[in-house]
Amino acid sequence: MRCARPATANDVTILSQNDFPDALPDFRSLGVMARVLVGVTFAALLAAVLRAASPDEIVDQMLGMAAVLVPALLAALAALYVAGPLLARASYPVGLTLVLALGGLVTFAAWALVALRGGEVSTAGALRAVAFALLLTGLLAGYFQLRARAFSPALAEARLQALQARIRPHFLFNSLNAVLSLVRSDPRRAESALEDLAELYRMLMADTRSLTTLAEELEVTRQYLNVEELRLGDRLRIEWRTETAPRDALVPPLLLQPLVENAVYHGIEPGIEAGTIEVAVYRQGDRVHVRLTNPYHPDHQHRQGNRMALANIRERLALHFDVEASLEQGVVGSSYEIHMVMPYRRSRA
Repeated sequence: MRCARPATANDVTILSQNDFPDALPDFRSLGVMARVLVGVTFAALLAAVLRAASPDEIVDQMLGMAAVLVPALLAALAALYVAGPLLARASYPVGLTLVLALGGLVTFAAWALVALRGGEVSTAGALRAVAFALLLTGLLAGYFQLRARAFSPALAEARLQALQARIRPHFLFNSLNAVLSLVRSDPRRAESALEDLAELYRMLMADTRSLTTLAEELEVTRQYLNVEELRLGDRLRIEWRTETAPRDALVPPLLLQPLVENAVYHGIEPGIEAGTIEVAVYRQGDRVHVRLTNPYHPDHQHRQGNRMALANIRERLALHFDVEASLEQGVVGSSYEIHMVMPYRRSRA
């Protein structure tokens, strides 16, 4: 017999505006790299405009800065990519200090290389280059932190938690009634259903800001569907296509369960006949694909609920994976299909 783990104080998320932890961006994300490149290029252009005595000198200033900036930037991005796992484990102050030190060191090395080739070595020039690099690194770090907070302020987090914990009251009511009907006729199944229900609600109370493994996400989705199968009986059929799923992949928690809940609500409950929900998870190269398909009943759609769930998941995908993740949905024949793509990331532990 399995036992549900009792809830602890750590399982309950306190919605506090000051409870958002500082963290460095993922330097292995293409989106982060692209933003760094755009930010540095814009800063260099602005510096060239300010230093140029006339419009004709802007190009000359840009070319002069690029001689140091381009090799320094490429070397810094390569070093940050390699050091990404180490920086992720470090505290924010330590990680930021390391990033600043790396930026200053790489910039000085690039400047020294260019200066030695040109035969012009100047201490003042070296100090200006390093100071510019430190200032730019600090500004970019502040931008990424503000961007992360923009996705998770207190109000948005409260809305997120309310959405994630929005298993409808009638689901709990009907599930408990279904369990009660089995207490005498099939006590073992009733006990298993209560354990699934308890574990499901424990997950809904847990902190949802950290990534979890795909294996855990699939398990909580199975527990939810176990309870729904008890409630809906033969009307609900599930096809799992997860044989090749990368179970060690890191994904946002409660990513799949709300979508499956919507599939039950919009695709199974409105129908008279039995319906099938297909859950397919697989890996292609360095991408994790999740496909969810359910019957489509155009006359019984609660579109507002669909939009809220999809917007919420898009927001969390953007927070964790930036431009490397995508979510598409649409009607295909008599089915409604959702297709998510995420980068394949494994635990750094």
